[in-house]
Amino acid sequence: MNAGFTSSRDNIDDLAEQLLNGHRAALARGITLVESRKPAHREQAEAMLTRVMGSTGNAFRIGVTGVPGVGKSTTIDTFGSNLTAAGHKVAVLAVDPSSTRTGGSILGDKTRMAQLAVDCNAFIRPSPSAGTLGGVAAKTRESMLLCEAAGFDVILVETVGIGQSETTVAQMVDFFLVLMLPGAGDELQGIKKGVLEIADLIAVNKAEGDGLVRARSAASEYRAALNILAPRSQHWSPPVLTVSGLANEGLDEVWGQLGIFKERMQASGDWDNKRAEQQLAWMWGLLNEKLQAALKANPDIQAALPNVERAVKSGSLPASTAASKLASLFGI
Repeated sequence: MNAGFTSSRDNIDDLAEQLLNGHRAALARGITLVESRKPAHREQAEAMLTRVMGSTGNAFRIGVTGVPGVGKSTTIDTFGSNLTAAGHKVAVLAVDPSSTRTGGSILGDKTRMAQLAVDCNAFIRPSPSAGTLGGVAAKTRESMLLCEAAGFDVILVETVGIGQSETTVAQMVDFFLVLMLPGAGDELQGIKKGVLEIADLIAVNKAEGDGLVRARSAASEYRAALNILAPRSQHWSPPVLTVSGLANEGLDEVWGQLGIFKERMQASGDWDNKRAEQQLAWMWGLLNEKLQAALKANPDIQAALPNVERAVKSGSLPASTAASKLASLFGI
């Protein structure tokens, strides 16, 4: 953590002001601050977020997922570069897999997104997931708000493409893009129904050269699969497109579909309703974190926990009884 962070409100106000003026260094420092687990830094981060909140909410928040090897980074690099060329400011929050043993992470996104890494209208922030559910960085929501406050109007959140990360990211963005591999047969058999249910658009990637025919075949299979699922919204049926992140094919059509989606959702009121529900869910999530931290820090809980955990592991104490016992020690 940057040792330059202090408890001075003037320093936080100065950092917030620089961030609102679009200073990239201030944005980077602000995200580092919200990612810190130190209590003093959390207080500063909350003060900073309150300071910039009025300048947030104006970006198009897009989640991007796909299995390893589908070409997420290449596609995001090309897609984001198309958007900056069209006058947009693009922030990429690339959530990296963290080692469950060491807590380390592979922060290679800036080398995998070579065009955006040198684009003055783009900002790439790899964030270690640090073991949070589904590999999603705990502070991604706060990072999105800071990017919006700094003037970025398109935010791409890249997931690790494993476990529950897709669902977690889908619950914090406006639109969820799922990249698929060509060669529908085997891939379709292994596809998770849950991913199809949360997708707002499916793009079959690597539709270039010899892969074009396979990509088109796969797209037909995915369309058939989507037809048997009830759409999440009466105002939107997820389209299936073929794209090539490498050859920059089909990505303009993807952006066009995103625009249509936004217009329909805003006209129906679903856009604002979804964001309001996400904010509420975020509040409860943070409250649960704080309550769990307070419970674990309680001295009575700390004293009783080893014996209770041993009893639960041995099977001599039902988990429900153990939970009630610990809750009573906490006064609930």
